[in-house]
Amino acid sequence: MSSVLSHNKDQPRVRKTLSDSSTSSTASTKSQKHEKLSRLSSSGSSDVSNDSSTNHAESYFLRRENRLSARKKAEEESANNDYKKMYEKALATNHRLKSRLETSKQELAMIQDQLQRTQKGRAEDCSSNMLETEKKESWSIKKRITDLEEQLKVKTELNMENQRLKDENGALIRVITKLSK
Repeated sequence: MSSVLSHNKDQPRVRKTLSDSSTSSTASTKSQKHEKLSRLSSSGSSDVSNDSSTNHAESYFLRRENRLSARKKAEEESANNDYKKMYEKALATNHRLKSRLETSKQELAMIQDQLQRTQKGRAEDCSSNMLETEKKESWSIKKRITDLEEQLKVKTELNMENQRLKDENGALIRVITKLSK
């Protein structure tokens, strides 16, 4: 830590740390500089070596103060640039995500539309398939009914013929029994 020499003819030399001087505001440093200059001008040129060391210290502090203020400005600008870069990056990310979301929404709408069309098509296909199946079943049932009706006719005819044959057989048996007596 460097120190600052404060010189006044009436007061002994006092050392101040730079941290004390750096924490003071720029207004106080300007007033201190003004005081130093006024003291130097009032003292005259009696002590040339003291005057040159004061000028040297004063120029050193001016340069140091300029460097610190420049560094502080650069840090503030870089911080501002960092925030600006972060903000721009966030904006770009938001824009990219919004476009992806919009694309996804469009794809979802298309897929839902396709699903609805497919379901309607299946319903129509199912209904047409059901109609065809029902037609085939009704045709096969009708065919079977006609077959059964024909078989019933044949059966009734056979039953009637069977009954006729039984009757004839019975009559023949009676005739044979009468003849044999």
